[in-house]
Amino acid sequence: MNYKNRSDSKVRAKKHLGQHFLKDMNIAQQIVDGLTGHTGYSKVLEIGPGMGVLTQYLLKKTTFSTYVIEIDTESVTYLKKHFEELTPRIIEGDFLKYNTGEIFSEPFAIIGNFPYNISSQIFFRALQIRDEIPEIVCMLQKEVAQRIASPPGNKDYGILSVLLQAFYDIDYLVSVPPGAFDPPPKVQSGVIRLRRNATANLDCNEKLFFRVVKTAFNQRRKTLRNALKPIGDFTDHPLLTKRAEQLSVSDFVILTQLAEKLINPAEINIIDGLELADDETSIS
Repeated sequence: MNYKNRSDSKVRAKKHLGQHFLKDMNIAQQIVDGLTGHTGYSKVLEIGPGMGVLTQYLLKKTTFSTYVIEIDTESVTYLKKHFEELTPRIIEGDFLKYNTGEIFSEPFAIIGNFPYNISSQIFFRALQIRDEIPEIVCMLQKEVAQRIASPPGNKDYGILSVLLQAFYDIDYLVSVPPGAFDPPPKVQSGVIRLRRNATANLDCNEKLFFRVVKTAFNQRRKTLRNALKPIGDFTDHPLLTKRAEQLSVSDFVILTQLAEKLINPAEINIIDGLELADDETSIS
């Protein structure tokens, strides 16, 4: 049954879950069409399907099998009622805590209208299992979407930009107005696509790389020599005269190599639960 033709009761949007249900079918189709099959995956996991607006278009695709993961029990009940063929592939749980290896033994893509209040955490979880996820197509707050896709030298360039661009090629696909949702959010939305690049591992300690990037952007108006003082006193290097937003991923790798000479990387343990600077978080 097509979503827009359903006349029965709908799922109630829950503020604590950051739910804003997409109702624009053209946008839904565009999001699904954003999947390119990068590296030839055969399974797609939709995060937070809600009432299945994206799901209905995903199920029409024959090149992959669609799975969904949903934490809202009311949405799960709705999906089982309206998408009976999907029932065996509905995962009731939290993507941030779920062991995807229980379901997927091979790489899979991720798609979804991400809850804006946890979009950053979803990306950090994806980074942890990045070799399992060759492609991500998602909608999130426009400001955050632009930040993730922004190149160096742009004021939008930030922590998420560097961490995700280290392992993914990123495209900004389309902007979405508040009126495309029920209830409408207070912000504009944007759709981006991330495709896994050829970088298997960074040429530095990756946990320390995360620390260097976070510390650099926490005081982004300062030169890196001053911004990185919490890590230590770096030896002279041309990069230290610049600000964080001016550096590429490879530049941050160089800074991390310098930092490895200052501290013991074994003492760095921030890859889990990484906290962002205030200007990196989303606004629901």
